[in-house]
Amino acid sequence: MSNDSDLSRIGISLPKNLLDKFDEILDLRGYSSRSEGIRDAIRNYITYYKWMSDVSGERQGVITMVYDHEQRGLLQILTEIQHDYLSVIQCSLHSHVNHDKCVEVILLRGEADKMKSIAERLMAQKGVESVKLTTIPIED
Repeated sequence: MSNDSDLSRIGISLPKNLLDKFDEILDLRGYSSRSEGIRDAIRNYITYYKWMSDVSGERQGVITMVYDHEQRGLLQILTEIQHDYLSVIQCSLHSHVNHDKCVEVILLRGEADKMKSIAERLMAQKGVESVKLTTIPIED
C-alpha cells in the first residue's frame, strides 16, 4: 500500500503563463515548494472528483464554465455537447469577459449522472479553462 511518504518523480509540461500564475499563488499562500503546491492541488482535485462521484438522483444544478472562444472549433463542440443533453439543460447564459474569454452558466435539472457527464465532457475540451458543477437535491 502506498502512502504520502512513498514519493514518485514526474515531469510535466506547462505553458509559462500558467506556471507563473501558479508560482504567484504558491508564494502568496506561503508554500515551501512547488511540489507541495502541486500535491495540494492534486488532493483538491481528487476531493472534488469524489464529491462529484457521490452526487446521485434527481437534482437541480448549475455549470459555470470559462473558456477561450478563440480556440478553433471549440464553440461548435460546446454547442454539440449541450445539444446532446437537452433533456437536462433548462437554459444557458453566455457573457463575454474580454476579447478572448467567455463565461457560460448552464442551468440543469434532472438525473445527476447526466449532469456529471456533461460537466466532464465540457471539462475535457481544449480551450476550456474551468468547469464547475454545483447541484442540490430536489426535495418534495
